[in-house]
Amino acid sequence: MLTRSRLAKLSAALLACAVSLGALAHDHDVKVMKDEKAGSYLADSKGMTLYTFKKDTAGKSACAGECVAKWPLFYKEKVMADGKMAADFGAITREDGKRQSTYKGMPLYYFAADKAAGDTMGQGMKGVWTVAVP
Repeated sequence: MLTRSRLAKLSAALLACAVSLGALAHDHDVKVMKDEKAGSYLADSKGMTLYTFKKDTAGKSACAGECVAKWPLFYKEKVMADGKMAADFGAITREDGKRQSTYKGMPLYYFAADKAAGDTMGQGMKGVWTVAVP
């Protein structure tokens, strides 16, 4: 028989599990953020800006070696996004064998110098890096 105390503990444990599972599900979210200079752009679940590289082609990354150290790859097994955007995400296997998420076929990256949510320091870098535009 469940006492009131045991029922309360069980309820608390179930709530903690539900919150944990919800947090895990959101780890794969991509959202749209806005910046005065950069405009609307894509960011991961933590608000870290995602970028595209103008030298890439749909389904193929041109960033390798030292480039990847400065522009780390964004990869989630399954990207969750709101509305129509969800169908625009996919993934590629790069020449180095690593997996990388794509948006409308274009590989997605972070910028190593972005340290906090909302940072867009890579925007316009060397004329070839731009925030990923929804």
